[in-house]
Amino acid sequence: MPPISRRFLLFAPALLTAQNKRFQDHLWASIGPIYAATLRHPFLTGLTSGTLPKDRFEFYLKQDSLYLVAFAEALGVLASKAPRVDWMITLNQHAIDSVKTERNLHESILRGASAQSMAPTNYAYTNHLLSAVHRKPFAEGLSALLPCYWVYLEVGRELKKRGSKNADYQKWIDQYASDGYGKTVQLVLDMINQESARLDDGRKKACTDLFTASSRYEYQFWDMAWRLEEWKP
Repeated sequence: MPPISRRFLLFAPALLTAQNKRFQDHLWASIGPIYAATLRHPFLTGLTSGTLPKDRFEFYLKQDSLYLVAFAEALGVLASKAPRVDWMITLNQHAIDSVKTERNLHESILRGASAQSMAPTNYAYTNHLLSAVHRKPFAEGLSALLPCYWVYLEVGRELKKRGSKNADYQKWIDQYASDGYGKTVQLVLDMINQESARLDDGRKKACTDLFTASSRYEYQFWDMAWRLEEWKP
């Protein structure tokens, strides 16, 4: 996911004002250091180098399977608050697709192995998402869920440039770098851009804070897998 500054270099100065009007650009700029640290994390650099230990990748996939069940639940709650019927339909479909597609990938690599319980970071992240969609208005809930879509797209695109010598790691990268996944992410970016036009500065800040918190959890999720995190004591 290229940092916002890199994107802007691609546009003539006359276009910068129009680009700055999109709320998504403000959101992305708010996590610049977090995203930069994410790309440097040894879990992700190990995917492309092929040196990531298999047990860490499998730990990640098992935890992600548990995460996706909660994420689908959060999408369902968010869909019920959608101000437009087409958005409600889209988010409900995403809830179904996220579990189905990811589980197919997980099963092809893990061959039936699964985690018994959530690691601490996974538990905290999913409760953060569920709390946001249950307790907050639509725009804030969407902002909390957005990094799960968007950070993965941009990470996938960045890792795709580097490639991986490991077939399983490349399969994971290809899924998130795909044009089809990019179109899915664009649907939710369009939602937040349109919703932001109705928000005052206070609610925009609330959205930004939730987006930033979830982006930090995305980093911590990969770090959790790298450390094979366990409950203590």
